[in-house]
Amino acid sequence: MGNLYIVATPIGNLGDISKRAIETLNKVDLILCEDTRTSSHLLNFYEIKTKLMSYHKFNEEKRSEQMITFLKEGKDVALISDAGTPCISDPGSILVRDAIKNEIEVFSIPGSSALLTALTLSGLTLNNFAFYGFLERRNSFQKKELLQIKNNDLETIVIYESPKRIKETLQNILEVLDNPYIIVLNDLTKKFEKKYYGLTKDVITELTSNPSSELGEYVIVISKNKKIKKEEKNNLSLEALLIDKVFKEKCSMKEAINKLALETKNIYSKKEIYAASLNIKNFFEK
Repeated sequence: MGNLYIVATPIGNLGDISKRAIETLNKVDLILCEDTRTSSHLLNFYEIKTKLMSYHKFNEEKRSEQMITFLKEGKDVALISDAGTPCISDPGSILVRDAIKNEIEVFSIPGSSALLTALTLSGLTLNNFAFYGFLERRNSFQKKELLQIKNNDLETIVIYESPKRIKETLQNILEVLDNPYIIVLNDLTKKFEKKYYGLTKDVITELTSNPSSELGEYVIVISKNKKIKKEEKNNLSLEALLIDKVFKEKCSMKEAINKLALETKNIYSKKEIYAASLNIKNFFEK
């Protein structure tokens, strides 16, 4: 009986691949990939001579049946995607499921993932999050999905989007989720990696001004952090809120400013919060 290896590949920068992944791709009898033309660039770069075979959403079920037979013959197979970790918004789960049913060993060779890379760049507290992959393409259905997101209890939401649809999807987020704080990441790990941080309305303006906005894949991180109620604005000063956050969360003033800006994004501007931090600094310097 052969083994099935789920191998993560770079999401942009070819240097982001593990030694173990290269060793695995060299030793297996066959590599399954979404597009042989795309994956051949990676294999040529690392001088990997293993045969490639297509495995995508249009032939996934049929190819999985063939691969189970191949694996039962004692051959080893690796599965890769065009970029990142297979099975996450990419084909692969059917083959893994069938391998498990047939008591074939499945091993994961971890590595790059656009999902996790985006979360680490978000600056958000990541106690919980939900990943939705690509939302519905049809506008009305996408808005229904966003409404479900609005009504759930999760703080952080991650979605993928194509460059041609990014502006329309951001507009829907603006309308349905009431202008939340978002992080939009484009061409992660590549030379022209781009990051946008801010309220959705502001990000749309900034992104639209970029003439290259319709190039490269996108990851959108949406923050649904609880906000301080508007009536509290009259009861607590910004200075008090900042000092409270520094002591309770044991963070620096800079971190407290960023966190408070997220939590009070529809009440205070970041400029107001920064001004309050200067007031605190001036008070203690007297």
